[in-house]
Amino acid sequence: MKLIQINLQPHFGGGEVYTAFLCRALSLLGVPTRLLVHPQAAFWDRLGLPADTERTTVAATADLPRHLPTGRLWLLSHGPLPTELRAAVPRRLRTAIAHMPVQGRNSTAFAGHDRIYAVSGWVRDGLKAVGRPVWEEPLYGAAELGVRAGASDIRRASRYDWDRRKGRDRLLGWLEPLAEALRPHPPFVRRDGLTLGIVSRLTPIKQFPLLFSLLAPLLARHREVHLEIFGSGGYASVRDLDRALATLPVGQVRFWGQQGNVAAIYRQLDYLLSGLPEKEALGLNIIEAQACGTPVIAVNAPPFSETVLDGETGFLYRDPREDGGADFSRLLDELLAGLPRPHPELAQAHLARFSFDAFVERLRPVVADAERQLNRE
Repeated sequence: MKLIQINLQPHFGGGEVYTAFLCRALSLLGVPTRLLVHPQAAFWDRLGLPADTERTTVAATADLPRHLPTGRLWLLSHGPLPTELRAAVPRRLRTAIAHMPVQGRNSTAFAGHDRIYAVSGWVRDGLKAVGRPVWEEPLYGAAELGVRAGASDIRRASRYDWDRRKGRDRLLGWLEPLAEALRPHPPFVRRDGLTLGIVSRLTPIKQFPLLFSLLAPLLARHREVHLEIFGSGGYASVRDLDRALATLPVGQVRFWGQQGNVAAIYRQLDYLLSGLPEKEALGLNIIEAQACGTPVIAVNAPPFSETVLDGETGFLYRDPREDGGADFSRLLDELLAGLPRPHPELAQAHLARFSFDAFVERLRPVVADAERQLNRE
C-alpha cells in the first residue's frame, strides 16, 4: 500500500503541525508517506518529519494526478481532496482529514470521499449530520512540542502573514520589512499582574475581533490584566483585531508576531485564551498549553468542551454573545480575587488522551481499515 498525503497550504498553522505528527505516527505503524506540498511552504524542515516521508512540491492542483504512482494507492488529503482526485478509480482509496467543521458551511467539498477522519467530536458530528462517510472515532491531535525547531528567545516580530495572491498584500509585504528594520524588536518580558495570552494564527475562524468587541471593555476595567498576542495574520484580520482592542488602555495589549518556541511562551502565561468556538475544529494550541502546565480559558462549547476540564485544566465560561460577557467578567473578578489557578499537569488521564502514543493507537485501526478497503479492489 502506498500512501500519498496532500497538504498544499502555503501558510504555517495547526494543520501543518498535525500533518507532521501524522507522518511520524504512520511511520511508526510501518506506513511511509509521500507528502505533496506547496512550493512556497518553507516551514516543513522545521517540523521534524521522519526519514521515510518523501516531500514533493506541486505547483498547482491540476498537476496532482501526474504525481501519483501506480498500484494500490491511499490518498489522504488535509482538508477536502482536490476535485482533480475525487473521481472513483479502481485500487484508489479517497480519504481526507477534516480540519474544519462543516456546521455553517457547504459540505459538498467532502463529496466523492470514501472515508473522512475528523479531528474532534464536533467535526465528526457535523459530518454525520449531512451523511458523509466519517470515521467514528475522532483523530484528536497530539501535544508534541519537543520536535518543533524554533528560536530559544522570544522577540517582537511582524504581526502580518501576507497573502501573496492579493495585490495589496504583495505591495505591503514588500514594504513592511523595510519598516520592520527600523522598529525595535525587544525581548518578551512578563509583567506583574495577570497575564492572558493568545498563541495562534490570527485567522478568521478564530473570530478574535468579534470576541474582543465584547471582552475588551471588560478587560479595560482591570489595568493589572495584560493581554499578550503571539501570532500573525492577514492585513484585514490584524486591522479588525486592532479595532476591537481600541478600547484598551495603551500598553495593556502587546503583539509579538509569529514565534517558533511556543512551549516557552505557554509557560510564561497565567492562562491561554481561546477564540470563539463554532468555526474551530479542535484548537491544538489548547492541548499544547495544558501539556505545558498552562491552564486555558475558553467558551463552554465544543470543541473546547472536549479538550478542557472545567476547574481542572482551565475554566469554561458562557459564550459572551449570549450574556454580553457577564460570565467572563465574573471569572475575571474571581481570578483577580485569588481563585486558585488550575494545574493541568495533574490531570494525567486527560492529558494522556492527547499524547502522541494515544494518537498512534487511534491511528492503528485507521491503517488497518485502509488496507482492507484497498484489498477489496
